[in-house]
Amino acid sequence: METRELLRSHSSVRKYTGEVISKDTVIDLIETAQMAASSHFVQAYSVIWVTDDEKKAKLGELSKNEFQFQTAGASFLFCVDFKRLQAAGQKHDVNIVTDSAENVLVGVADVSLFAQNFVVAAEAMGYGICYIGGARTNPKEISDLFNLPENVFPLFAMTIGTPTKRNETKPRLPVDAVLHENSYNVEKYDSLLDEYDATMESYYASRSSNQKMATWTKQMADFLIEQKRPHMKDFLASKGFNWK
Repeated sequence: METRELLRSHSSVRKYTGEVISKDTVIDLIETAQMAASSHFVQAYSVIWVTDDEKKAKLGELSKNEFQFQTAGASFLFCVDFKRLQAAGQKHDVNIVTDSAENVLVGVADVSLFAQNFVVAAEAMGYGICYIGGARTNPKEISDLFNLPENVFPLFAMTIGTPTKRNETKPRLPVDAVLHENSYNVEKYDSLLDEYDATMESYYASRSSNQKMATWTKQMADFLIEQKRPHMKDFLASKGFNWK
């Protein structure tokens, strides 16, 4: 499969055959992921490869995603990491500044780019994957479970493995909805979102499993009607990020 076709065929996988992914394959995926772009080359990421069955089950419980961890070929926790950068600074008698909103953004971007390289490499090998933002549901407990120190926090978990089936690819927003030329245009959304709602309503009604009657705008309205994970601000402060 050519790269462009691979990127256009992504869909999340939540049920796997249980075939274990080898250490050599995991190392290869990590090395490939490391070639992603990094802001000022800080490489502000670390990954916990969860091979202990008890910890894997607990991660599934704490992230509210028990089922997919049971059959995954490998499970991971992706973390923003400024602890290693502190160690780098200390080699030169420098106490680096970690406590800033900018550093949180840099770390999130670094981890996300790293993880997406990991995903593309895994899918190129024929594996399926699922990002698990539920790792932020109980971030303190997950941090304790994996001994994450100050200046390191979990961003998301991920399962990968051989899929039992391939799901259909969800239609994305129309290109015109996300591409703006020279200036931002908010006026186009009414018609474009109506168009997309019709597309998604048809997709949900006709897909091969879990059919439902739904539109994208209604799902987003229901999802974003209230603040999500309000504990994250205080949790990040406890990890040394006070948004200065």
